[in-house]
Amino acid sequence: MPDVPTKGIFRQYAEAILLAVILALFIRTFIVQAFKIPSGSMEPTLLIGDHILVNKFIYGIKLPFIDKTLIPVTKPKRGDVVVFKFPEDPGKDFIKRVIGIPGDVVEIRDKKVYINHKPMLNTHCIHSDPHIVAGKGGRRDNFGPVKVPAHSLFVMGDNRDHSYDSRFWGFVDFSAVKGKAFIIYWSWDRYNSGVRWKRLGHLIR
Repeated sequence: MPDVPTKGIFRQYAEAILLAVILALFIRTFIVQAFKIPSGSMEPTLLIGDHILVNKFIYGIKLPFIDKTLIPVTKPKRGDVVVFKFPEDPGKDFIKRVIGIPGDVVEIRDKKVYINHKPMLNTHCIHSDPHIVAGKGGRRDNFGPVKVPAHSLFVMGDNRDHSYDSRFWGFVDFSAVKGKAFIIYWSWDRYNSGVRWKRLGHLIR
């Protein structure tokens, strides 16, 4: 049997690695991306140390870098947990739950959220502080009413008393939305140095 040229072997490996890199970049850019939860603003839905996958295709195919949607698929809905570029610093990614969609009137009275003047039913949120904040700093517990502009979202964290969200910095433009969180694939409790086995494979709702 003739010897396989060394150059041919190197070329095969190089081509295989290049193909794998291109495929990984394609998947990360257009289909699914992994994120790690760094804060407790989405507790109890998402905990610090949860590693999640985000569906980047569900809201449409976007051109990288300019965030222009080429092929729209669907739009974010109330209740979706979305990852987006933080409006005050686009270099950071935030994750929150969609509360208001374009045209909705959002109001918060004594911690209770109203959408289009009707109480919003949300079994995901928690309030860890029983006190109602009043005065100029009271937008955490009393806010609006405001109307959500076109192509925008009003978002809040499930940990309502400890979330920096649309109550404080405004709306999220559709173009800044990266995708919808859909599953926890890994979870590490850094305080107890252990894997949260029961959270693995947990669907995000």
